[in-house]
Amino acid sequence: MTGNGRQSDPPAVRGIRPPLVGVLALQGDFREHADMLRLLGAEAREVRKPSELDGLDGLILPGGESTTIAKLLDAYALRQPIREFALSGRPVFGTCAGLIMLSATTVEGGLETLGLIDVVARRNAFGRQVHSCEADVEVDVLDGPAVHAVFIRAPWVESRGPGVAVLAEYEGHVVAAEQDNVLVTAFHPELTSDTRMHEYFLARVRAVMVAPSQSKDECLQRREGVVS
Repeated sequence: MTGNGRQSDPPAVRGIRPPLVGVLALQGDFREHADMLRLLGAEAREVRKPSELDGLDGLILPGGESTTIAKLLDAYALRQPIREFALSGRPVFGTCAGLIMLSATTVEGGLETLGLIDVVARRNAFGRQVHSCEADVEVDVLDGPAVHAVFIRAPWVESRGPGVAVLAEYEGHVVAAEQDNVLVTAFHPELTSDTRMHEYFLARVRAVMVAPSQSKDECLQRREGVVS
């Protein structure tokens, strides 16, 4: 069992090496994600250039300022390598601005996203910094109590395609979702002591480490048309 009362990894994934997970480190709260990963026994690598994606088992796009992150993706030639990384079937997790960057598009337009999950994101949906809030949110895939979610200038999912599974809603708006190997939350799980969202992500990473070719084939088949 983990410190949050969740069951440890099943026997099928025990005995493999610790997952190596990258955290996009161009801007935002990447250090907090890396600390959480290490706390859970994974290895973490800060990613600032394409070569640092090599050998990773998973990737996290953290919160921050989405316009700045988009510009830096282009400046550091990371946009297409990240798309190719996701299309390889390896899990990708985006929080807050990471949700925006992984989305197919935004309500407001004008931001070139990565198009890796079939959702339309509304930027700053909760208002400006002074309207940021914390709330308890039920996340369907997690055991135990509600997640104490931290929303900071957070987006939400305005609309979604049929292949997207809703994991959590807050006040009628989707704030956590997944599609194939891509997981997104509008809130910041790395800013609390609750490790369950990262545990869930790491379980998906380990599953792909066990059966990578099957995961890649399924990803490519189901995601056709999401990424242009």
